[in-house]
Amino acid sequence: MSAPAADPGTTVDDGRYLYCVVAVDDGESDADWSESNAVDGAEAYLVTADGIGAVVHRCERTPNPNDLSAVKRSLLRHQHVVDAAGDAFGTPLPLRFGTVVEGGDAAVREWLAETAATQRRHLDAFAGKWEYRIEVGWDEEALAEAVESSDDRLAELAETLGDSSEGTSFLVQKQYDKRLSDLVYAEREERVATLAERLDPLVEEMEELGRPAVSLEDDDGSDSGPSFRVAVLAPEENEIPIGDVLDEVEANPETTGVQYTGPWPPYTFAPSLGEEGSDDAGSESGGRESEAGGR
Repeated sequence: MSAPAADPGTTVDDGRYLYCVVAVDDGESDADWSESNAVDGAEAYLVTADGIGAVVHRCERTPNPNDLSAVKRSLLRHQHVVDAAGDAFGTPLPLRFGTVVEGGDAAVREWLAETAATQRRHLDAFAGKWEYRIEVGWDEEALAEAVESSDDRLAELAETLGDSSEGTSFLVQKQYDKRLSDLVYAEREERVATLAERLDPLVEEMEELGRPAVSLEDDDGSDSGPSFRVAVLAPEENEIPIGDVLDEVEANPETTGVQYTGPWPPYTFAPSLGEEGSDDAGSESGGRESEAGGR
């Protein structure tokens, strides 16, 4: 679907809003599945071709990304439909929020037929696997106490600080604070690496989502250190073993909290179907596509 894109918030000719692509049984017909309460209150349904299906709804306009309140509502309904498709057909390939193709069901079927081999390959690769989000926070002060009690150099600096004159105590204190900061950082990174290593045999892919930078000098009242924030792609049967690992981490007194959510469709890991340069997804379909917003 790399034909000329319609502008966001404009009228389209016989438009179809696309949610995701799913694998369907050979005998599955378009009329076999639907989901109400889709974006804009529409009913989502299935368009099939060559053993795969696209979840769509009829639309007359492309989404307007500048209407933030409408986008927020639509994102929730978009996710609701993709989740429902996942429940019905197994792991879906989600499309970018706001993807619209002109030309009706015929254009969707043509795109499915032209990209069937690529999409089946992706669907097979993701079958039985889901995305999970993990976030772990550590208490900076608790980490500092842990390293202070075990580091000989900090003990030496503390003793020197107690015997220092007013003129030298400032420099010694700076050395102490610098070493403590370095040790806390190293301790946190070691915990991150250890957790990632424990999760590695349970997941197929791991994508770091980034974590906020927090230092010992922060005075915002927060007692949680930088977080380990990742999305992982894992087989459904590993959901509980992953949770067991995180339960052990949460039981550690330096851990401020663990968030573990999912299963989700593989939003982070799925290919950008419908974007140019994505294998067969760049084939001409005779329709016109619009993408508004982000996944």
